[in-house]
Amino acid sequence: MGKILRTTKLTTFSELLIVIGGIGAVLGAIYFISPGLKTAVSKQLNGIELNTTDVNNTTNAEKIALPSTEVSSEVSSKPLVRIAGYAWNAESGIIVSNGGPKTTKGSLMEKNGLNVEIIRQDWLSELRNMQMKFIKEFDGGTNFPTSDKSAGMVMIMGDGAPFYISSVQKELDASYGKDKYHLQVFGAVGMSYGEDKLIGPPEWKSNPKSMKGAVISAVLGDGDWVTTVNYCFANGLKVNPDPSTYDADAVNIYPSQDDDYMKSAEELIKSQTAGFTVSLKEVSNGKLTGKSVTKKIDGCATWTPGDKTVFDKLTGFVDIVSTKEFNNQMPTVIIGVKEWAAKNPEIVTNVLKSALTASNQMKNYEDWKVRASEAVAATYQIENAEYWYKMFKGQQGTKNGLTYNMGGSKVFNYADAMQYFGLSDGVNRYKAVYNQVGTYLTELNPFGFNENVGKVSSYDEAVNLFYLKNINDIESSKADKADYSATATEVMASGEWKINFSSGSADVQSSSSKDLEKIYNLLIQAENSKLTIVGHTDNVGNPDSNLSLSKNRAQAVVDYLKQKGIPANRFQLIDGKGQNEPVGDNNSVSGKAQNRRVVVTFLK
Repeated sequence: MGKILRTTKLTTFSELLIVIGGIGAVLGAIYFISPGLKTAVSKQLNGIELNTTDVNNTTNAEKIALPSTEVSSEVSSKPLVRIAGYAWNAESGIIVSNGGPKTTKGSLMEKNGLNVEIIRQDWLSELRNMQMKFIKEFDGGTNFPTSDKSAGMVMIMGDGAPFYISSVQKELDASYGKDKYHLQVFGAVGMSYGEDKLIGPPEWKSNPKSMKGAVISAVLGDGDWVTTVNYCFANGLKVNPDPSTYDADAVNIYPSQDDDYMKSAEELIKSQTAGFTVSLKEVSNGKLTGKSVTKKIDGCATWTPGDKTVFDKLTGFVDIVSTKEFNNQMPTVIIGVKEWAAKNPEIVTNVLKSALTASNQMKNYEDWKVRASEAVAATYQIENAEYWYKMFKGQQGTKNGLTYNMGGSKVFNYADAMQYFGLSDGVNRYKAVYNQVGTYLTELNPFGFNENVGKVSSYDEAVNLFYLKNINDIESSKADKADYSATATEVMASGEWKINFSSGSADVQSSSSKDLEKIYNLLIQAENSKLTIVGHTDNVGNPDSNLSLSKNRAQAVVDYLKQKGIPANRFQLIDGKGQNEPVGDNNSVSGKAQNRRVVVTFLK
């Protein structure tokens, strides 16, 4: 019996996967003991890093005939390969390469000799169970498990892979002995590009500090929730990690009913139109006050079609931030069994090759986009082809003078995949995402990760690019490069980072290496943004000297980022304000520490 939901149908471990879902949970439960009481302290953390290069290449290619809707008889006798994944538009390329849920006549999967079934599964715990069942049968001597409840490969949001792989690894070690079986990321076939988002009143975008004290409904652990938390951290806002409490000095996350992203949207709508409220225990500085407060839902974190539902029903709400700004945060990754793939390398390589080829056809030819939307609708069995076609491109609407955005996904061709993993331009965007999430898991210990899982599988253990690099007969364009020539004018986020310098010096102390690494990772994930870096000091010393010191400290941060590969023309402004703009009391030690800071602003 599971101990979380008190059900005989799920194990406690499965329930843990359901609750956490993906990376979102890495920031969801930071607990420590107050005198006599256990509650969470609101945290102001450094967000996941952004990178401004938009991975979006188009390789000229001769048009390939569209796949039919007729199930292929040519490959029906070949071993069946099952791939399970969320209902998600960023999977369009791999789905159309198969012609739909089963390999069709004339499809790229058929041409590459594959018999593939793509299965919709929206529960992370069930994806894990399908892979565990596959491994059980494989361990018993079956090279191609035939059970309809097994899957050799799954497709999930890549920012959730560190938790997913690390958690499953512990169970694999317990079931089969240490390191007998492993899950690995074999590549990426798409990307969320606006679909996952935070929705709220427009002042949250123009003045992020106005979010303080807000209550946001979200599915803990999903990528849209992560985007929301990153936006808070990048703007210097505290996040209350305890969903049962309310902190007026922080942004509060309320778990939507049934961990359902559509409920996130519905709870916001009910709150704004029918007076729906939630009762929360009041907390201040990590201590329960003994009072309860009743609060409405002020915003939600959701994705398509939840975003369309909100904008259809409500007036006065817009998308605040999305994966279009955090453009490298959420890839669609394929995760498979290392030991099975080693025995069947041609299959893994040809799955990737088929998906990446179909994606490039979608980039070049409109009727391939249309055919992809038809294949997606047939595979997911929700909405229709026209809906998926429009939402893949992204839609914009206006209501009462407010403009909002819905949907938005991308697919990867071979050049995109090679660039995303740094194989063509040396900037491994996914490694930055993976390592950042791993740091969150170990340092913040959400839901007892350190006790329940033990450790994060390293990037080198969890990511295997052999099969991607093994594709040698596919056209590829040169890696796309971001254009930073234009002046950016719109502020995406502006946050204050505490970088420790030696007294009176611009030398960065080693204690700040983790914070600098987090800034870099945030830049990698928001690769389309330009930057301003401004240094500040306390009032110790001469004002003129402090002005020069603050500029030198800003430059020291820039120099670190440049040596990590961030291009010089991405920095729109490097400046210092000396002691002129204090945020703390210079008469106290803690106030002086607050004033010694570097402000990083992301512009788009």
